Order: sequence, then structure tokens, then C-alpha cells
Amino acid sequence: MRRTLTITTALALSALALAGCSAGMGESSTNESIEYLEGDFEDSRAATSDDAQAQSAPATDGALVNESDISREVITTGYMSVIVETPEDATAEAIRITESVGGRVDGRNEYAASEGSGGSSTLTLRIPASELTATLDKFKDLGEAQEVSLNAVDVTMQSRDLEARIAALEASVDRLLALLTTAEDTDTLIQLETAISSRQGELESLKSQKRYFDDQVAMSTLTLSLVSEAEAPSVEPSNFFDGLGAGWAALVAFFSGLLVLVGVLLPWIVFLAIVAAIIVMIIRFALRSRRVTSAAPAAPPAETGAATTTTPEESTAD
Repeated sequence: MRRTLTITTALALSALALAGCSAGMGESSTNESIEYLEGDFEDSRAATSDDAQAQSAPATDGALVNESDISREVITTGYMSVIVETPEDATAEAIRITESVGGRVDGRNEYAASEGSGGSSTLTLRIPASELTATLDKFKDLGEAQEVSLNAVDVTMQSRDLEARIAALEASVDRLLALLTTAEDTDTLIQLETAISSRQGELESLKSQKRYFDDQVAMSTLTLSLVSEAEAPSVEPSNFFDGLGAGWAALVAFFSGLLVLVGVLLPWIVFLAIVAAIIVMIIRFALRSRRVTSAAPAAPPAETGAATTTTPEESTAD
């Protein structure tokens, strides 16, 4: 009898304990789920990032990895300078070549021809990476290539890391959205919506960075400078005959510049000569007038009504 009573009492106490535990679990189940998802999100992001690094890293167990099996992502930028006869026509042809391979023009600066200058233009072109080499060869046909430089930056690791973080965030958002449909109180809804908003904002930022990397990898950036022959940099002479030609060109340029200077000063010289001649004539006329005035004798004044006297000598002579 005592044994039966003891068993009944134990069962009653267990039922009361289970009831209390279930009530507590009902209030904190959603919070624990959110905390679990946050920890699971961090773990999944780290695991996905490690997997991406393991895939992009070369094997270390002695097996050789074929480079073609690793999809490398490279951002290529470059600069090219070409001497052309007419920059305006060459610019139109360069734009046509770029658009024919699926590229586009992101910047365009043109300088018109003027006195002593044949004009020039600078283009900022976005060209598909797969067509860059062929397009550079076509640009060389526009004239005489003076400079070509390319710079490549490998962004494979950065791109893989972005992909891993995006995948982890998408999984976390999906789980939070699933919890949102089962929420029963306002506090839980607010917590879930805050967490979802934060995750989605970070997710959109990562996707924007990934789109930028993809665009830079797919489309190479090339700055093309088209310069006329009149503005092309001169090449220093390397032997006697080149020096002789350079000296003759300098002599011709000197006399050409001297003739231009004489042509500019000639009207002023003629004008100043006329003014000087007029001033000289005025001075000479003034001096001549002064000489004539000083050379003329002064006549004595005549006396009127004076008596005329005759001396004895004048009477005898008469």
C-alpha cells in the first residue's frame, strides 16, 4: 500500500513539473529560435567561406590542378596612345570598332584643331574582356601606336568570398521568414522583422558589390588617346644624318619664325617712319623760318617835313 502511494505521488509531482516547463518553453521558444538562427548564420557563413577558399586554393596532396579548371576573375585596365592624321575621323572609327564588339563609350573629350595644332581626342572605352586583344590590334590600324600598357588585377578570392556571404545571408533570411509565419505575439514579430530588415540590407549591399566585380571583370576599361601628327612628340636624333636633318629643320624653323616676326613688325615700322618723317619736316620748316627772319636788315625810319640844306661844294658842282 505504501509503495502504491509513493508511486502515485511521484507521478503527480512529475506532471506538475512538466506543466511548468512547457509554459516556460512556450514563451522563450521563438527567442531561442532567433538566437539559434543567428549562431547558425555565422557558422554557415564561415563554413561557406572556407569551402570557397578551399575550392580556389591549389591542391597540396601532391596532385596537380589544371589551371583551366580554376575560373579566375581578372579586372583589366589599359592605356593606348595612337598618332593619327585626323583625330576627328579616327575618333569616329574607334567608336564604331568598340560598338561592333559589344563595348560602349563611358567618356569622350575632343579638342578641335587650331593654329599650330592638329587637335586630339581622348576616349574612355569599356570593351568585353574576351575581345580586348583583337580590339587593340584594330586600334593600331588607325595610325602609329606610340604606347600600349595593360594592368590586370586578380579578384577571384574577393568574388568567392562575396558569393559565400551572399549564400549564407540568403539562407538566414529564408529561415527568419519561415519563423515569421509562426510568430504569435507582437514582440516576436518586431524582433523577427528587425532581424530580417538587417539581413536584407546587408544582402543587397553584398549583391551590389558582386555586380560591380562582375561588370569590371566582364568589361575591360581602356583609355584611348588619339593625337594628330602635328602634336606628336619629336624623336631625338640618334646618328649624324639625323642630327644634320634636325639642324636643317631648326634653321628653316628659325628663318620662318624670323619672317613671321618681320611680317608682324612691318606695319608698325612703316607707321613709325611716317610719323618720324612728319616730325623732321616740321622741325626743318621751323628752323628755315627762323633763319630768314634773322637775315633780313632793319630799315631806318624816314623823317617827314625836314629842311634840305645844300653845302657850298654841292653848289659849285652844280
